[in-house]
Amino acid sequence: MASKSHGVAAELSALKGGDFLSSADVTANQINALFDLATQLKKGDRRIDLGNRVLGLIFTKASTRTRVSFQVAMARLGGQTVDLNPTVTQLGRGEPIEDTARVLSRFCDVLAVRTYAQKELLDYANWSSIPVINALTDLEHPCQALADFFTIKEEFGYLQGKTLAYIGDGNNVSHSLMICGALLGVNVRIGCPAGFEPSSNILNLAKQLLVEGSTIELTNNPVDAVKGANILYTDVWASMGQEDESAIRKKSFKSFCLDKAILSEADPNAIVLHCLPAHRGEEISAEVMDDEASRIFDQAENRLHVQQALLAALLGGL
Repeated sequence: MASKSHGVAAELSALKGGDFLSSADVTANQINALFDLATQLKKGDRRIDLGNRVLGLIFTKASTRTRVSFQVAMARLGGQTVDLNPTVTQLGRGEPIEDTARVLSRFCDVLAVRTYAQKELLDYANWSSIPVINALTDLEHPCQALADFFTIKEEFGYLQGKTLAYIGDGNNVSHSLMICGALLGVNVRIGCPAGFEPSSNILNLAKQLLVEGSTIELTNNPVDAVKGANILYTDVWASMGQEDESAIRKKSFKSFCLDKAILSEADPNAIVLHCLPAHRGEEISAEVMDDEASRIFDQAENRLHVQQALLAALLGGL
């Protein structure tokens, strides 16, 4: 174990003091080292004490799993968390990010920011002298993708050559899945209704990062997306901030519900993932959500272990 721990630490040393704003901010080797560390932490084979370091949470968007998993992860690392909700801080009254970020850098050791615009996250990173983590923006959800591929690796023992089919809205989750999958050699198929495809810029970036032999495919047919796939993945059809589009989206996405009929088109040993919260009966049927193929709640738990590893790496606690 000592030898493996040393190898993990060496691979992750480059992350110390840096930001994690996109799935593209890490290499495949670093992702796998994070997974090794997360496994050690999850099994109780490794303990890391960061010595009372402080994580600041700046969450403009509502959160359950991201908020709680970061808080528990920091507590398990011997640190503490400060909730910097914009409604109860000067952020809510218009204090500029450049001022807030510089002040918080004097108080905290790391920031996790959950907001709408990627530019706002980038502004925090620009003005902070401490690591900044993307806890979700409209463009990407990289911490979620780490937990997703960690769950897949736990299930199958390896990643390269597996096929992940995502059906639904081409949103932030699909973006991070494409980038992270490309780095790890996972074939990614995105099935979306016409007009709801992922960002072309993100698609092009992911294709540039592709491991030789792996693919990224885009289709408007959910059955074509899931045919023979090893992992089926979906997310809500209307993300936060799109609630007024809900009725229109339900009509556009009506054939994209991950139900038993869709599941039957996948590999017989396929697993089902969903980043939660789920609208049972819309993007996923209650039957599939509770099916033996579902790894949805393992996936949710793994947010804790992967983020614990990420915090330890960024704060140099290895």
